[in-house]
Amino acid sequence: MPRRALRKIDPALDLSRYLKLPAELPRPWDVISLFGREAPLEVEVGSGKGLFLHSAATKNPAHNFLGIEIATKYARFAAARVARSNLANAVVVQGDAQPIFADLLPDNSLAAVHVYFPDPWWKKRHAKRRLLNEQFVGHIERTLVPGGSLHYWTDVRERFDETLALLAAKTTLIGPLAVEERAAEHDLDYRTHFERRMRLAELPVYRSEFRKH
Repeated sequence: MPRRALRKIDPALDLSRYLKLPAELPRPWDVISLFGREAPLEVEVGSGKGLFLHSAATKNPAHNFLGIEIATKYARFAAARVARSNLANAVVVQGDAQPIFADLLPDNSLAAVHVYFPDPWWKKRHAKRRLLNEQFVGHIERTLVPGGSLHYWTDVRERFDETLALLAAKTTLIGPLAVEERAAEHDLDYRTHFERRMRLAELPVYRSEFRKH
């Protein structure tokens, strides 16, 4: 199923509140300076077009949401999506999630981490580029608060099985917990645009949730 071209962003739309570079994030970490308030923080790694970030921030106004997207055009698009809705509880960072987690996010600081459809990096020589590697799952566990959750979805069964085995071997997270798949009646029922593509094409999506002790 071909991807649709991104809509143009209104040049008059001010993204300064919603789009950040890693160098603009507070050091040491200070959630109040970024969001203007203290609230449970959820991080989405790989925000793409921002559908999940926008929907989650809208439905859960008591939580803050940080989206991390490495591709500039998608980071800008996601930031524009939340900016048009004036969502004060959502910010997009254009950058690499791995150093942000490793160097910036403190222990026990995240209520949830969301990883949906990461690039599978098919070739063996590219395996080191895969997001959910031994180091990164360790940082996810470290940064989650007790009771915090990791939500991981993919359309690649091989990567799904490998990641579940990695999480079992290298973390003490509880799971995988059962994740219910509900019928989607309209576009907002899909968590991401990629999920929408897969389900409309009647292709499988593999879902898991893990929780910190």
